[in-house]
Amino acid sequence: MNDAYKRTVPLASAPNLRDLGGIPTANGTVRRGLLYRSASLSSLTEPGQAWFSMRGIETVYDLRTAAEAVESPDRLPPGTDRISLDVLAGASASIAASVGQLTTDPRAFVASIADGQAERLFEDSYRDFIRLPSALSAYRAFYLGLIDEGRHGAALFHCTTGKDRTGWAAASLLTLLGASEADVYEDYLQTNIDLLPTLEPVLQQAESHGVEREALMPVLGVRESYLAASFQQMHDQFGSIHEYAMDGLGLSSEQLHRLRTTLI
Repeated sequence: MNDAYKRTVPLASAPNLRDLGGIPTANGTVRRGLLYRSASLSSLTEPGQAWFSMRGIETVYDLRTAAEAVESPDRLPPGTDRISLDVLAGASASIAASVGQLTTDPRAFVASIADGQAERLFEDSYRDFIRLPSALSAYRAFYLGLIDEGRHGAALFHCTTGKDRTGWAAASLLTLLGASEADVYEDYLQTNIDLLPTLEPVLQQAESHGVEREALMPVLGVRESYLAASFQQMHDQFGSIHEYAMDGLGLSSEQLHRLRTTLI
């Protein structure tokens, strides 16, 4: 694909922001300007809000936990609909929802994920995106929202860092739309380019507490094995992306057709 830089939006107050449009599929190309992904919007400035309004983003799907949303509420333009879809509501604990601990006690956090534990925890969390009832309910609502005839304007979906819960939302959607595996992973791994530079203050703070930045890379970045864990769980549990959508999310053939005609 190699055009990710054209889809990336360098908006300082909305990290990891990019348009899903422009990605080729089996039957065309994902339409530009209809659907965006990002990290948390809790620091969105007035210029950022103006950009949202200019792009016609009228609906934001927030995939974070209730606690994350309360601690760092989105700052959205007036009139924007925020839809809370707590993917991990059914999880007792998840590393995908605990990255915020880095700012409170980075040394303790890093000690808890040493010796490859971070990778194992993330891979297990990515399996939860498929097997948790709360995740199935959240992603079902996300898909139904995209094809809701009562929804107007463009939409955006995000979690805290815009890489894990958001990563599966984007990867599953692009796969359903007929994007190639290579392009799905390219969009997913683009987070390492778009997000990591914005986390420099977090890295510097951790270093001031004696934590080496390399120890944080499995947490702050993404790895192919993380997304692969979701796809493997999906195949083990449902068989294919279409069976996941129909049997797992409860979407009908007509709804899947509408999803494709809406976004391609």
